[in-house]
Amino acid sequence: MIVYILGHVMTIVAALMVLPFIVGLIYREPECIWFLAVLLGAGLIGLALRSLKSEDTVFYLKEGCVATGLSWIIMSLIGALPFFLSGAIPNFVNALFETVSGFTTTGASVIDDVEALSHCMLFWRSFTHWIGGMGILVFLLAIISMTGGSQMNLMRAESPGPSVGKLVPKARHTAMILYMIYTALTVTMILILVLGGMPFFDSVCTAFGTAGTGGFGVKASSMADYAPFLQWVVTIFMILFGVNFNAYYLLLLKKFKQAFGMDEVRWYLGIILVAIAIIVLDLRKISASFGTNLRDAAFQVGSIITTTGFSTVNFDVWPSLSKTMLVVLMFIGACAGSTGGGIKVSRIVAVLKAGLNELHMYVHPKSVRKARLDGKPLDDSSVRSILVYFAFFMVIFTGSVIVVSLDGKDLVTNFTAVAATINNIGPGLSLVGPIRNYNLFSDLSKFVLMFDMLAGRLELFPLALLFYPSTWKSLTYKVRK
Repeated sequence: MIVYILGHVMTIVAALMVLPFIVGLIYREPECIWFLAVLLGAGLIGLALRSLKSEDTVFYLKEGCVATGLSWIIMSLIGALPFFLSGAIPNFVNALFETVSGFTTTGASVIDDVEALSHCMLFWRSFTHWIGGMGILVFLLAIISMTGGSQMNLMRAESPGPSVGKLVPKARHTAMILYMIYTALTVTMILILVLGGMPFFDSVCTAFGTAGTGGFGVKASSMADYAPFLQWVVTIFMILFGVNFNAYYLLLLKKFKQAFGMDEVRWYLGIILVAIAIIVLDLRKISASFGTNLRDAAFQVGSIITTTGFSTVNFDVWPSLSKTMLVVLMFIGACAGSTGGGIKVSRIVAVLKAGLNELHMYVHPKSVRKARLDGKPLDDSSVRSILVYFAFFMVIFTGSVIVVSLDGKDLVTNFTAVAATINNIGPGLSLVGPIRNYNLFSDLSKFVLMFDMLAGRLELFPLALLFYPSTWKSLTYKVRK
């Protein structure tokens, strides 16, 4: 079943390459032929793997995590081939880094001159954000049916957040609803950008980067050269795509009280407002224009907390307080069930409430009180799984910083490079700031950062399971049996 799923993933990625191929034909770019070549090769291999479907179509969370981890590695390898074969990114490690960054919606780039790329390559680069934003396996669930709880095991393994539930009784219908909301928001953004004066091609690529909260743009200056109105549009949509998609479904059902009553959404919006206010006040040290400060602060707060990574200014030259706020937002991230990365607001809120409840127990040891999230009590297993996540996160983060430090870069560069990749943000500070890129790192560091990007996007455990020996012993035993 894992091989069968990998075959489906390969055929889907191959089919999606039709779009950049068409873009290349429209702009008469010879590089587009490589999309056709990869499309045919990956498509044929995928079809062959799909023929190996097992009679037993049920699999559990472990198999779902392995299938998810392998799927993202394989789709990244396939997605890197057009960049490498066309010569757009002649170094394969760099081509893979750019593709992993695209699919994981990180937006960390190794390209020195983005505007030198052809339209078809720019389109594919931004389109990888849109594909990875909602997830390739969520798309797969929307078009094929599986037995029993297999669908939810795949969705739980890929979807961001501490817990994933069904919007409707069938997981397949849930996947379809999520993609319909995702597509509708993307199309709406494209239309508004076009009406606002942005060129159509730029609008499509910008919407893909915003929807997937990725941040790859078509200009070296990111969003700095666009009109203030367009920057505000992108700011608003970045924040919208960082909201839990369950809230949009509740709005469609006209359950406004439930949608706006979600603890995570209220905390998410509250954190954004507080961060904007602090940065606007701090920016008075370097600029007296309130309007410009508000626009820049709102844009960068929205970009960093949603882990999109677009920029309108070089925030690396901002005062220390403002930069510190942005680094804190890197770790907080967006809502669970959104396209954003980071630790997720729901985990932060859950830990804070559990901590306050523990303090209450110290003061009133005989009292019986449970921490609650969205009106529901937080059980011990949920708190335990969140704490385990934090522990894993810190181990991977610390280890990555140590390995990346072998390159001899300064601490701020190393720390924020790992923070920006494991939280799927893109730009960091110092040598990996918004006007720099990641090409300065060695191949070893790039592989570590690629691991961090994949681990951050897949919530650590699906990728970590691939390196856990017992996983493969168990799967081998099941196959032999």
